[in-house]
Amino acid sequence: MSKPQLLNLMDEEKRLLWRLRTHGAQARSDLAQAMQVSNGAITKLSRGLLTLGLIEEVEGALPQGRGRPTVPLRVSSAGGYSVGVTMYTGIMEIALVDYAGGVIAMTTEKIEPVDPWQFGRLIDRRIHELAVEHRLLSSRLYGVGLSVPGPALSRDGNRWNVVHNWPGWQNVPLLQIMDDTLGLPVWIENDAAAAALAEYYLGGLIERCSTAVVILLGHGVGAGIIHEGRLMRGEMGSSGEIGMFYPSGRPRPTTLDLLDMLRAAGCPVTSLADFDLVTSGYQGTIDAWLDRASAQLLQAVNSAIAWFDPGALRLISPLPVTLIQQLADRLNAGPLVWGDHRGHCDILQCSIEVSKLGRAGPALGAALLPIHASIARN
Repeated sequence: MSKPQLLNLMDEEKRLLWRLRTHGAQARSDLAQAMQVSNGAITKLSRGLLTLGLIEEVEGALPQGRGRPTVPLRVSSAGGYSVGVTMYTGIMEIALVDYAGGVIAMTTEKIEPVDPWQFGRLIDRRIHELAVEHRLLSSRLYGVGLSVPGPALSRDGNRWNVVHNWPGWQNVPLLQIMDDTLGLPVWIENDAAAAALAEYYLGGLIERCSTAVVILLGHGVGAGIIHEGRLMRGEMGSSGEIGMFYPSGRPRPTTLDLLDMLRAAGCPVTSLADFDLVTSGYQGTIDAWLDRASAQLLQAVNSAIAWFDPGALRLISPLPVTLIQQLADRLNAGPLVWGDHRGHCDILQCSIEVSKLGRAGPALGAALLPIHASIARN
């Protein structure tokens, strides 16, 4: 598979694409008014994007008064695709997402712990197999996104403090390894930040708020922050690393911690792939974890509300959605500090939501990283 060339779009082209992503299909005249440019400028910009296959005209538009019918434009799913990968305890997930944000494929596979080089070769093989299966070999491939559990150790995103149960991943040139192994453009991001990107594009947040906080309970606990369409990354790319509130070696509000509690209680759970099946009869242990996790998360959640005033605050986890909903219910019943000012705004919710993407979130967000980069605004 040859290495694709990234699109080099002009800022105005990115603005037009962003407008269509955030507001859906629109007529050229409406785009001109919203972007405060002439109709001629929109015609020129849209012609170039139509040629590239990044946007398309919506068929079946109806006439509006006299003259030719208004033909809205929208982001085209045929504009290409990208791949996202993440790994949990015992499973690997691969997502293929088209340019409009549609999910082409989502696979979940059992996997034993492997080093980055082995992981890269496995991904390379699976990308080719999935491209053949879904007839994508002639389509534009933007690249591969990888979400990892742990903060960055270098500003360039090459080295990561990956969790210890991934052998050989600690402080190695991970971006370089993946780039060399795959021969494709590669983006690496913390799994919480990737999950936040998925919630923004695929979870409906792009249409309802400018600022969102997504808390991921996975290998560790972290948060992804989106503001005005941008991932808030911090000085070292590690903003939202709320796991530092819960030192390793002590009880933590994480997936791994719950698995440890269940095993200590005699439950034979070894992988998230069979969680529901093997945890039947251990609801008391799960309830104890939920009570403790909600108490632990309360300070972090209130801090996020106070610092970022988010339009949405969501929980996401590879654990079953019904279980995370119980956690959200406990937090919503607690003393959250939303502030009286929010009660005067009808569009703001004063409750913690649960992601509907669940375990797929980080992989889908990773797949969106290359597409997001193609229209990232300066």
